[in-house]
Amino acid sequence: MKTEHVFTGFGFGPIQGGLFVKEAFQSGKFARIAVAEIDAELVNAVKANRGSYYVNVARDDGIETLKIDGVELLNPDVPADRDTLLDILRQSTEIATCLPSVKFYESGGKNSVASLIGEGFQEGTILYAAENNNHAAEILQNAVAAGARVPLRENVQFLNTVIGKMSRVVTDPDEIAELKLKTIAPRLKRAFLVEEFNRILVSRTTMPGFKPGIEVFIEKDDLLPFEEAKLYGHNAIHSVLGFIGAVKGATSMTELKDDMAVMEIGRAAFLQESGAALISKYAQLGDELFTEAGYREYAEDLLERMTNPYLGDTVARVTRDIRRKLELDGRIFGTMQLALEYDIEPKNMALGAMAGIAVLLKNPEENNLSIDLRSNGWRQLNDNKIEKILNWLWEGETCQSAPQLIRCVQNAKERLETLIDG
Repeated sequence: MKTEHVFTGFGFGPIQGGLFVKEAFQSGKFARIAVAEIDAELVNAVKANRGSYYVNVARDDGIETLKIDGVELLNPDVPADRDTLLDILRQSTEIATCLPSVKFYESGGKNSVASLIGEGFQEGTILYAAENNNHAAEILQNAVAAGARVPLRENVQFLNTVIGKMSRVVTDPDEIAELKLKTIAPRLKRAFLVEEFNRILVSRTTMPGFKPGIEVFIEKDDLLPFEEAKLYGHNAIHSVLGFIGAVKGATSMTELKDDMAVMEIGRAAFLQESGAALISKYAQLGDELFTEAGYREYAEDLLERMTNPYLGDTVARVTRDIRRKLELDGRIFGTMQLALEYDIEPKNMALGAMAGIAVLLKNPEENNLSIDLRSNGWRQLNDNKIEKILNWLWEGETCQSAPQLIRCVQNAKERLETLIDG
């Protein structure tokens, strides 16, 4: 077992920089902190700043800028950096992947995340998988095991995470100036902006004698219920608000804060649909979250954070990658399926789904919408066209409640018109 902590990250985005690396640095327990990143401009900027970078933290009363020092940013596509990265991996006690998707684990050939970890890791290591997938750790473990130079043993552990910390990269110079953000490094025209929230859940570490150097994370024996709370609560309602906001012409999530009608739809979807179903499913766990009072506190806190003016989240960011967000088992329709399973009518979630279709129709080329499914606006859709669009989105997949899901969305169209028309 290693006697001192060394951290290696993969992917240098706002969650890596504003959570994992930040916590490793602030703990004072890591002899070495490194991150693998293939964005040459980003790597060179931090290197030129002698391993220091800045992260802006949005609180409820303003923005605080933190300076993080002593970080080795390494590009695995550069041979010397790759050698250094492998050397650090062999010393690492904690590794964190923060990538856009689990699909990136095996992309890049010999320089893929899975290949590099498999080539460089040693025993006595925990690996946090921070991708937004309920089984990211298992997917990463299988990918690493397939190419590892030695078999994975019991004293290597892959941990799932539930990261409810909202964050973004700000690239608009006017917004950077308006919010008075510090860019990641000098001469780099982008800034990390993360919210203050830091209640991060992870799978429990079970390796004998191992104590993580990052101690702020909250360990859970069974993470799945909390992953579902994030997907069917946080993620689902965030998208519902974003889709409705987009149809109403909002550009920032903060604009929705004072729109009582929209916020009440989000609140009802959160409490009466997502919350009611999750509490029915997980009340027996005895965890405070899965009680009426606990889930209400969770929902109200998130509704406030989603519209925090200092985070300045954009509707465009919340609604991007819309086809994934409207998948049959995704955040919107997955929540609706769960609600129907417990005899709850998901009418507010369906309103969000209908708004999502409206957003989809605004950008048909970008979303590869076939010509026969396009329309002169969502108001022109009839029930048959809505059904065809949903079946196209679900790409031939089906579930027992699919006919009910379709009817719910069809029934939501008139309600969306009423909401938009005031």
